[in-house]
Amino acid sequence: MVQASPSGTEDSTSDNQSFRQVVRLPETMVNQIAAGEVIERPASVVKELVENAIDAGASRISILTSGGGKTLIRVTDDGHGMSTENLCLAVERHCTSKLADDLLDIRSLGFRGEALPSVGSVSRLSITSREKGAQDAWKISVNGGRLQGPEPAALGSGTIVEVSDLFHATPARLKFLKSDQAETNAITDVFKRIALAFPRVRFSISGDDRSTLDYPAASQFERLAQVLGKAFCENSLEIDALREGVRLQGYASVPTYHRGNALAQYFYVNGRPVRDKALLGAVRGAYMDFLPRGKHPVLALFLDLEPHMVDVNVHPAKADVRFRDPGLVRGLVVGALKQAISGNGPLTSQAGAQAMMNAFRPRTDTTYQPAPAYPHSPDPAQAQTTRDPSASAYTAAHATPFSPAEMPGLGEDLIGFKATEMPSGHVAATIAEDTNSDGQTNTFPLGAARAQVHANYIVSQTDKGLIIVDQHAAHERIVYEKLKAGMANGLASQLLLVPDIVELPEEDVARLAEHANEFARLGLELEAFGPGAVAVRGTPALLGETDSQGLVRDLADEIAEWNSADGLQEKLEHVAATMACHGSVRSGRILKPQEMNALLRQMETTPNSGQCNHGRPTFIELDLKDIERLFGR
Repeated sequence: MVQASPSGTEDSTSDNQSFRQVVRLPETMVNQIAAGEVIERPASVVKELVENAIDAGASRISILTSGGGKTLIRVTDDGHGMSTENLCLAVERHCTSKLADDLLDIRSLGFRGEALPSVGSVSRLSITSREKGAQDAWKISVNGGRLQGPEPAALGSGTIVEVSDLFHATPARLKFLKSDQAETNAITDVFKRIALAFPRVRFSISGDDRSTLDYPAASQFERLAQVLGKAFCENSLEIDALREGVRLQGYASVPTYHRGNALAQYFYVNGRPVRDKALLGAVRGAYMDFLPRGKHPVLALFLDLEPHMVDVNVHPAKADVRFRDPGLVRGLVVGALKQAISGNGPLTSQAGAQAMMNAFRPRTDTTYQPAPAYPHSPDPAQAQTTRDPSASAYTAAHATPFSPAEMPGLGEDLIGFKATEMPSGHVAATIAEDTNSDGQTNTFPLGAARAQVHANYIVSQTDKGLIIVDQHAAHERIVYEKLKAGMANGLASQLLLVPDIVELPEEDVARLAEHANEFARLGLELEAFGPGAVAVRGTPALLGETDSQGLVRDLADEIAEWNSADGLQEKLEHVAATMACHGSVRSGRILKPQEMNALLRQMETTPNSGQCNHGRPTFIELDLKDIERLFGR
């Protein structure tokens, strides 16, 4: 029989349900629970200890690891050190010297007072420190949460923190760690991310599980070269923008210099390394018009703003942040990156030119080799063993006559530019400059067309070397930018006879309604239709017949994930890119000298002309010095 308890509830003890008394957890277990949030892996320990060293004013920080950080992590710094009293308090929970009364006024990397006690609860921890001006150094040890010391020690200055046998107190955690090499790589990544933010500090990392890395104190640009390599610095754009008290600085790669993943993207908020979805989404939006699918730019961006405008107390690991005005930050990042890419004239990565130079090899065999057969030759036996002098006339004889008027965006030959056509279809431009109304000479950045090779590549001569242009890719970008300019003024909407009702969760409806004005500018007319649906009244005419249900659901998912509605813009720009691809001058088209030079001049005034709509380079520049070096000059 079930009896009612005095409180009126049923007594379920007869159902073998047991109740346990509420108890206070031991301090050691509390620290181990906290360590599960703060200390995820050895790299987390390195991050916390190095940040403490930076907060202590260190100018030199050295790290020693062994066994992927599981066996040993030692961090040595020359900071201001700690007194005996502070040394003992540092390993107690919620003890910190970095936080005043205002939790939002955080001006240091650490502030929670959880790192050292968390580390001490799951490892063997020892700290040796000597406060500046003190005569003696002191050492304490923490083993499984139990404090030993302090006791006198020998140390000139600063602090040494040594962590050994990580997770020995919680061996189950060891099973979730990866291989020693994987953990070593994670530590190296953390090391690089912190080193990038503090170039005036000398960093070094060594150990039996890695090769030594040493970053001497340097300028910001020099530290970028140390961490990301010289190639990045040669193919990067400087970013410097200010909007409503938020400052964005750093460097971002040109679109033709990219990677297969986003691991080489470094973000900092008030000097703190972060991995924030809003910032990742902003970079994705800024580069979506320039990169091939599946490629990611390389960049290091530093945001500086008042501490009250950002909440860094979102997660114990302090890698996530929350902005008070995320729209402001996103707009600043997207606008600054797009302006840097578009405002520097035709840009292309030096990697393409370097690869081309590496492909050239001086010929030591002077024996003449016959030219290969044309791919379209119907019979290999008919292939010529010597090049027919009139072979280059083949394409010209079968080419459709073409005029600048047929190429959208290309006009007549520029005034003051003289060019003559050679008998074999090559072009010799005698002047690579123009004279303005004031009688001053203007040098063209992309030079003067000298030849058209294989009916697709324009060879141009500049005062610095040679440029090879892919005529189809270059003209494709010119046409695409003209279509985009038309889209920026608003797109026509194709009204539906019967509104399409799309059922969605209430939170998705609210997100879509918030971006309704942005959608309307792009031709998508929608409005909330009750608490759990939206009514689609019109779709972008540029898309033609489209699945409005799928489109709206995809947009809702994207807003939820990235807090942006770039998906529709991407679809429209994809359509524009397809139109530009089919509407531009094709490969295999013989161009007149005037047309080639008109194309070059259009490239010089067209935004983002360094790459086509698919992210491939439109031209490669060869420096004259590199060409001369090939011939030993």
